[in-house]
Amino acid sequence: MITVRSWAVYGMLAAVWGALLGWQAAEHISKSKELHENLVKDCRARSSTCARLMRAPRFSRSVITTESLEAALWALVDTNELRAVEVLNRSDMVVASAGEHIELPPPNEFEGGVYWGGGTAILKYPVDLGTNMERELVMPREELRSMFTNRLAADSNNPAASSLTSSNRPPRRFDLGRERPYWMKEADYQALIEKESAQTFVVVLSAQRILTEESNDLWMRVIIGLLGTVAMAGYAVAWRSMIQTSELQLRLVRASEQNLHLKELSLAAAGLAHETRNPLNIIRGLAQLVAKQENIAPEIAAKSRDIINETDRVTAQLNEFINYSRPREVRRAATDLGAVAGEVARALNYDIEEKKIKLEVLVESVVIEADEQLLRQALFNLVLNAIQAVPAQGVIRIRASRRSNEEAFIEISDNGPGVPAENRSEVFKPYFTTHTEGTGLGLSVVQQIVLAHGWEIQCLANEPAGALFRISHVKLKAKE
Repeated sequence: MITVRSWAVYGMLAAVWGALLGWQAAEHISKSKELHENLVKDCRARSSTCARLMRAPRFSRSVITTESLEAALWALVDTNELRAVEVLNRSDMVVASAGEHIELPPPNEFEGGVYWGGGTAILKYPVDLGTNMERELVMPREELRSMFTNRLAADSNNPAASSLTSSNRPPRRFDLGRERPYWMKEADYQALIEKESAQTFVVVLSAQRILTEESNDLWMRVIIGLLGTVAMAGYAVAWRSMIQTSELQLRLVRASEQNLHLKELSLAAAGLAHETRNPLNIIRGLAQLVAKQENIAPEIAAKSRDIINETDRVTAQLNEFINYSRPREVRRAATDLGAVAGEVARALNYDIEEKKIKLEVLVESVVIEADEQLLRQALFNLVLNAIQAVPAQGVIRIRASRRSNEEAFIEISDNGPGVPAENRSEVFKPYFTTHTEGTGLGLSVVQQIVLAHGWEIQCLANEPAGALFRISHVKLKAKE
């Protein structure tokens, strides 16, 4: 469960993370804006350079030839950055150009006089140059023929005039801006001047450099954002781990206190059980004396035997309880596993013969590190449990062998009814038993001994029928 304090910490980390991402986004936008502004300034600087060239002393006259202006524009064109330059009149018609051909976008797509697209930046920079482009105008041939015809009629005695015809006399040329052609009206002449007047620069610059810088800046901001995200996630995980560690430590302290309490309670219960055996022994002894008396009534003798049997049953349970509650102090020593298995088989020989059970001892002579007395008790309980489970003329097998150069295993199997799958993890719990005569502490004692040695015990199914108890991770005695 997440506490209020944890929510506050997570909220603060989320706020810091959001502020970091917002800061990086703002910095990237500011950087992009700065790059665009620098490119626009560069465009304006180049346009101003063209304007200064056109106002230079060499162009101080009222008219600049198109060839001279385009030569100056071509000197400014750089195919890497400045890709094209055009000079427009008031009607946005081209009067001079240099570089690539420009397809101007519609005026509504220009923002602040700049259009961004296709990896280029197009700047329309209005500049009042106060000058005009020089164009050579040619008199129409019809007017030229009429003029010469009139002159020939007026001066028929001029031999040179008679030799001029409309076909061989060169047309007269006029320079726009220096003189008005006499065949043009003043209004047409001024309109032509207006048409050829330079009013606007269009500069096309490659935006690839700033796009590359924008991309590099964006990647840097993304990396910073990712690192910040990882850092915030790390802080969140560290806080969660610290909370879980604190809760675990608190639970460990409580478990330690509870374990100490249970240990004290177990010792008190063991002491009570030990003290209870003495009165039971007295009761059993008195019942035996009564049963041995002569001329005793049969009913009294039967009740005396019942008292003896019940006291034996209760005493056996008390002994197992005391054995279960006793601390397991393992004193490891070199122990012959085959010899211990043989002693257990001999100790239970009467029970085996009584039920006509076949006991197979398939144990290699291996030396392990174990407490011999505790190991004998564990094997004794496992074999006794198998004897109680199998029917008459059943089969019990004790098998032990090396698993590797460092470990061995021990198995006790039978062909009895076996243990259901849902009960295999329950059989080692205290007072859990499937036998009518069992106390439910035998396998619990076995598990205590196994865990005290650092081993592992499992209850498995025996094929084709029965149960199998396997003790694994039994450490072999190292060779000296």
